[in-house]
Amino acid sequence: MTKINNKRVEEFIRVDHAGERGAIKIYEGQLLALNTFIKDDSLKKTIEEMKEHEKEHCEFFENEIKKRNIQPTKFLPLWDLLGVGLGFGSTLLGKKAAMLCTASVEEVIDKHYLDQINQLGNDEKNLKKKITKFREDEIHHKDIAYDKGATKKGAYSILDKIIKTGSKIAINISEKI
Repeated sequence: MTKINNKRVEEFIRVDHAGERGAIKIYEGQLLALNTFIKDDSLKKTIEEMKEHEKEHCEFFENEIKKRNIQPTKFLPLWDLLGVGLGFGSTLLGKKAAMLCTASVEEVIDKHYLDQINQLGNDEKNLKKKITKFREDEIHHKDIAYDKGATKKGAYSILDKIIKTGSKIAINISEKI
């Protein structure tokens, strides 16, 4: 495998940092809705557990950003706001929508991480190993979401497309800016 250039590795770390932070913000929005309007202790526990994984992922990328002196995306404040709003809004729509939010995002991230794994070479063994582990966590989150009621039937298919499109746009912007 050919060595990937440093600029591309920086883009990977920048976007992955933004994405993991965004996942935390989505879960924070969901928990805000669950703590104020919707009472569902089982869903709250599930989301809190998934949020802990995202915190571990985000800390790794925060450390990589500092260690490698990489500029985080300039859009972090906007992504934070949109993440909380997406989490809060999807949870207000009900458990199926909240879980679809997780499933939709994780389906995009699964492909995104796999693409990165396929591009990383032996010169970035640790980064590749971490992204591989994080991808497995994200696939697990997706599976949990479907087990807990996520669906793409009916109007939920529209929500799925909106969330996936937004996630892909955020990825493309965060890699570069």
